[in-house]
Amino acid sequence: MKRNILRLVSLSLAISLMLTSCKKSDDYELELNYVILSDGTKVTAQPVKSKAVILKSTKKADPSFKVELDSVIHSNLSGIGGAFNEMGGEAFVSLSDTDQKELAYALFNTRNATGLSNCRTAVGSSDFGLSAYSYSETANDYKMEHFSIERESSTLIPFLQAAYKENHQLKMFASPWSPPGWMKESGKMDGGDKDIEKNVLKNDLKIYEAYALYFSEYIKAYQKNGISINRLIIQNETDMNPKYPGNDMQPEQMEELVSNYILPQFKESDFDTELWAGSFRGKRKDAQKFMSLEGSKNVTGVGLQYCPPSTMQELLDKHPNIKIMHTEGRCENGDNSMKQARKRFSEVSDWLNSGSENYCYWNIILNETSTSGWGWKQNSLININREKGEVTYNADYAPISLMSQFIRPGDQSIKVVTPNKKKAIAVKNDNRIVVFIENMEKNISRENIEIAGKNYTVELPTQSLCAFVFKK
Repeated sequence: MKRNILRLVSLSLAISLMLTSCKKSDDYELELNYVILSDGTKVTAQPVKSKAVILKSTKKADPSFKVELDSVIHSNLSGIGGAFNEMGGEAFVSLSDTDQKELAYALFNTRNATGLSNCRTAVGSSDFGLSAYSYSETANDYKMEHFSIERESSTLIPFLQAAYKENHQLKMFASPWSPPGWMKESGKMDGGDKDIEKNVLKNDLKIYEAYALYFSEYIKAYQKNGISINRLIIQNETDMNPKYPGNDMQPEQMEELVSNYILPQFKESDFDTELWAGSFRGKRKDAQKFMSLEGSKNVTGVGLQYCPPSTMQELLDKHPNIKIMHTEGRCENGDNSMKQARKRFSEVSDWLNSGSENYCYWNIILNETSTSGWGWKQNSLININREKGEVTYNADYAPISLMSQFIRPGDQSIKVVTPNKKKAIAVKNDNRIVVFIENMEKNISRENIEIAGKNYTVELPTQSLCAFVFKK
């Protein structure tokens, strides 16, 4: 009798193990999250649609999107973000308190909304400042006795503080478009297109010391306002001489400034802010030149924008341990069209699949004109009409919202082999795998996704960007 009972118990355990094994191999629940990107679609604060999908594995199907779980591109992503600017801050504070809270929730809440996670701001004026300005407007103020961020206290800083209230884990990186005018050979922050040779930081040790102190005072002032600058990128677009604020900085000068002035100043101030080289565009090969210098060891990584994937590949080939981050997405021309939004996924895919740890959109908010202080229009996630108090969610907001919600800090990006050179992104963590695929056709499409040797057929709505979430 006892022997029979033992046999029954053993049989029961064996069946249980078999069922558990079957469950692990069948393994996933599938949820489809998607945004519609067809012309005429009205984008709302919550553009992502979701639905459960009955998941069935099929026989081997070709072609398929093959997710290679063990081929990790980046082991610790920092997510999706966008850029804060003075113009956006002025538009943000024109809203009522209630509307400000609703907008901040839509953009930064990580539980039920877009949850932007790794964002950018400017040290002083960018081209989307209301005009050129720095925090040190008194000439030859080497000790920063007149340093002040007061100009931003009623515009940019309230916008940033509202973001932090919604996402306490928000990461922020900053870069100057130009040093204070008196630190440059030209004496001006902007107008570099008219006097290219003088659109440079003075090669003067006193200036270098003052500039390092300027950065230190900036980080302290922001800390006092509850804003942490996690990374400082030394110079925006090192090879640019634009009519808006800009500064042409050679790699050798950046190395000198970082190694002998900014780094010692930050150590003295006991900052944990990381120093990053860049941001580099790639046309002048400044990133490659900087990384060949001895002082490159004094930065955490390299910030890039508007570079082809080949630039990242070249850097990774020569410097396998290099850290790369993306610093600015395509600006476009202010049309904010669905046609432009349908191209956004391809851009993000190129960056993440080439080794970047993140993607950073450009302007989060602009006002009703979409026009910079120097006279041209660019796209933004949001437009705010200051007189009417109207908030418009633009076409780009839809794909950025979807990708931000499902590409989270700490995720790993993994390789996807795609049919016919189609674009795809795959990320994973301990709980799920997310595969992003787009369907820009006006008909429903069916695609095959292969994971761990099993093939799954999925259906994509017309003109949509889809995030297929395989939950363990």
